[in-house]
Amino acid sequence: MRTHEEVKRELFAKRADVKAEYEGLRPQYELIAQIIAARNEEGLSQEDLAKRTGIARSNISRLESGNYNPSFEFMARVARGLGREIHVEFRKPERELQQG
Repeated sequence: MRTHEEVKRELFAKRADVKAEYEGLRPQYELIAQIIAARNEEGLSQEDLAKRTGIARSNISRLESGNYNPSFEFMARVARGLGREIHVEFRKPERELQQG
């Protein structure tokens, strides 16, 4: 049985459009992974985080599933509820850094 990484590598080699779309979504999914990891680290359920932030649990769920495009203020409330701060930076895409 092939691994996820093997299938992904094979697909990307055949379909540049799929690779580009995947790479375009990477920051969103990295942020979602950070939110879920922080929530788990704090021992919080989605319901607990909702209570801490005053955000509906359904919106926390939609955020974590990638089905919600939150405002900066929404994200700030989530960060505060997790006992975290938001740090935003603008940087060149990795592909440009690799090309030198």
